[in-house]
Order: sequence, then C-alpha cells, then structure tokens
Amino acid sequence: MGRYGEDLAARRLRESGMTILERNWRCAEGEIDLIARDGDAVVVCEVKTRRAAPFQHPMESLPPAKTARLRRLAARWLGERWIARYGNPPAGGVRLDLVGIVLPDRGAPVVQHVRGVG
Repeated sequence: MGRYGEDLAARRLRESGMTILERNWRCAEGEIDLIARDGDAVVVCEVKTRRAAPFQHPMESLPPAKTARLRRLAARWLGERWIARYGNPPAGGVRLDLVGIVLPDRGAPVVQHVRGVG
C-alpha cells in the first residue's frame, strides 16, 4: 500500500511540474519518501496513504516531532547530495510538503497535496 501511494504521489508531483530527484532516501536517522525539485526549491515530501476508514485522515498525520525529524533529514540530504553536487544550497530553499492519499473501498484514490506544511 505504501509503495502504491508513493507512486501516486510521485505522479501528482510530476503533473504539477516538479522533477523527482530521489525516492525513499535512507540514512541511519530515517527515510524521506520523495525529494523533488520545484523550480529553484527542493521539496522534501512525506507521503501518507490510508484506506478509507474511521482512522486518522492522512492529512492529519504529521505531528511536530515528525516534521522536525524530516527537517533534520532534509539538512543531511542537502549536505550529502545537493551541496556535494552543486556546491551551494538551492536558491529557492527547502520546502516540506505532504501528500495524503485515501484509498476508498471503490473508485479512484483521493490524492491531496499540501505545500509548505512545516
């Protein structure tokens, strides 16, 4: 289910004009689902996929601790990948986005993309 949700999220980001730089980047501290480029900005994207049920909606599942961890991971990725390659931070900065996907019992998935969540 998670991989399917990440595929849908990557497609949504590409449709909005972004370029996917990496998927499932991992280090000892954790993982970033998707890293994309949106113009001059780097976008760290958390993907939450849920089945339609009375559980927490995916757009409500990014607590402050998770946001802080994603920011630390983004800083590490920038140092290891971006700055090592380009020498400078991205001109447009770094943004944290959330893509929430609800998989209904029937019909097409519902995909929501929120920019700048943290």
